[in-house]
Amino acid sequence: MTFTHEMGHIVGGWCSGGKLRTADLLPWHLPYSIFDPDPKPLVTLWCGPILGVVVPLGLAFLIKRDWMWFIANFCVLANGAYLATAWFSGDRYLDTPKLLEHGANPITIGLYCLLTIGFGYVGFRRSCIRALSSPQQISVSVAPDGNPQRNVDEQSDARERRSQAD
Repeated sequence: MTFTHEMGHIVGGWCSGGKLRTADLLPWHLPYSIFDPDPKPLVTLWCGPILGVVVPLGLAFLIKRDWMWFIANFCVLANGAYLATAWFSGDRYLDTPKLLEHGANPITIGLYCLLTIGFGYVGFRRSCIRALSSPQQISVSVAPDGNPQRNVDEQSDARERRSQAD
């Protein structure tokens, strides 16, 4: 999540004509990127949370694997939660206070947080249920007419119906 988010800032800064002075993308550090000059700071700032969501979702659509959807849904939820908590923390070095400082509309930030947290929570919850549920037990038996029949373990079948209802 932090890698795609910060790379979004870097791509946004480069695309808007900024000059990257320093960046840290190491996983055990708090990632950051500093552009000087940054002619369009709102583009640089918004590209982090936007590409931090779009890139993982795009990869999930391409890869079509449960583990990738797990990661993508986490990234959607985490980007929204990050902007929301950064708003409340007020730390001037975090994205939300910087967005507000450079003229971003608070309603736009609020809508972003609402959509990403809402859809991210639902998708991440679904991914967690899918990842943590046990696989279905399927057995094959022979019917009186000699044809094979699939028998799905009723407990696994009930779990499957519950996860589909979510």
